[in-house]
Amino acid sequence: MGSVKAISVTQLARRIRNLLEIEVGDIWVEGEISNVRKQGSGHWYFSLKDESAQISCAMFGARRRAGHEVIEDGAKVQIFGETSFYEARGSTQLIVKKAQAVGVGDLQARFEALKRKLDEEGLFSQERKRSLPAFPKVVGVVTSPTGAALQDMKNVLSRRAPWLTVVLFPVAVQGKGAERGIARAIRQAGAVSEKGVPQPEVLIVGRGGGSLEDLWNFNEEVVARAIATSSIPVISAVGHEIDFTISDFVADLRAPTPSAAAELVVPDRKDLLDRIENLRSRLSRGVRGRVDRLSDQLDYYERGIFTQSAERKLQQPVFRLEGLRRDFSNVIEESIRMSERLISAYQANWDRYHPREILKRRQEKLDGSQVEFLNAAKNALKVQEGRIEHLSSVLQVLGPGSILDRGFSITFDPRGGIVKSAAALSQGDIITTQMSDGKIKSVVKE
Repeated sequence: MGSVKAISVTQLARRIRNLLEIEVGDIWVEGEISNVRKQGSGHWYFSLKDESAQISCAMFGARRRAGHEVIEDGAKVQIFGETSFYEARGSTQLIVKKAQAVGVGDLQARFEALKRKLDEEGLFSQERKRSLPAFPKVVGVVTSPTGAALQDMKNVLSRRAPWLTVVLFPVAVQGKGAERGIARAIRQAGAVSEKGVPQPEVLIVGRGGGSLEDLWNFNEEVVARAIATSSIPVISAVGHEIDFTISDFVADLRAPTPSAAAELVVPDRKDLLDRIENLRSRLSRGVRGRVDRLSDQLDYYERGIFTQSAERKLQQPVFRLEGLRRDFSNVIEESIRMSERLISAYQANWDRYHPREILKRRQEKLDGSQVEFLNAAKNALKVQEGRIEHLSSVLQVLGPGSILDRGFSITFDPRGGIVKSAAALSQGDIITTQMSDGKIKSVVKE
């Protein structure tokens, strides 16, 4: 035979690999999983088969791949991956990039179709979203009575708001027909007061995490429309942070987890106590500052009276004024102490008082105290101003200037002292006589 031009095995293998990667490339393949081998390195190996054939599969870094949780022996799955030829062994394999259970693609299509439909109707519009009550007293929960999500929410609510009443509307959260029970519970929550049950002011609808199939009941149209027509605000808390359902888009607020929903629905008790303490401190500082300013003002008036007075009998009214100032300060300080005792009593009996009512009463009391305080201050100042004007008029009548105007005079000795006796003078002393309109100098002869 003549010389034959042959290629090496490596060249053939490389051609096969190139042909597979170029002609087939990335592709979705459906089949049944068998012979799963999960290596300690994190790589998983298994076979994908149907009635007539099978192909080897490799999933590198499996736990980082989307849909790895469906890779189990006997599972019907759809695999997305890249076809490749392993030259060293001469075998074809599928390098898996992601996986999903059979039927998930149909569910995703249904999800997108319903999402578009409800969005076009305006059910996702921000304008129709309602704000949550700031301090709800009753919170409704639509979830499974046996799920971990309920216990998580109860723990968070009891820690943050021990005064809160939680009304549970137990439902099945997965399985055929569960969506009708969820929708019925949402409608009942809006009118439960008619049956003697505390009326929730806000409603949490949700469950813990799971696969797309597990969460599917919250993607049903009947649930979405029940949320849209609810008479009370609804928080959707379905699955984990990465999970999104139709309920999340329709609800007034979406929470990433049930526990997060419990944190969003009520304020923290500690934050409220800090806020009340801050208000108490601001009130105390304001009243004390006002008292100090009035005290300084009264001190100013007191000093003014003494500097204008030449008669000791004016001291008695000033002393009375000082007593009134002390009494006024004592009344204000006692009012402050009473307010502090009331605040301490409210804090000690926190569970029996709702924060909204406490803040309302304290605001009313503060407004009343401010009005009373200002009225009392104004009246006290008016009384003291009247007394000062009276004392000033008395001083004018009794002062030396008034005496001189009536024809009396005052005689001063050579040293400037007032002459009270003739015996205090000597012959030849020069004396000065003060008249109402001037002075006269004289010499003592005898």
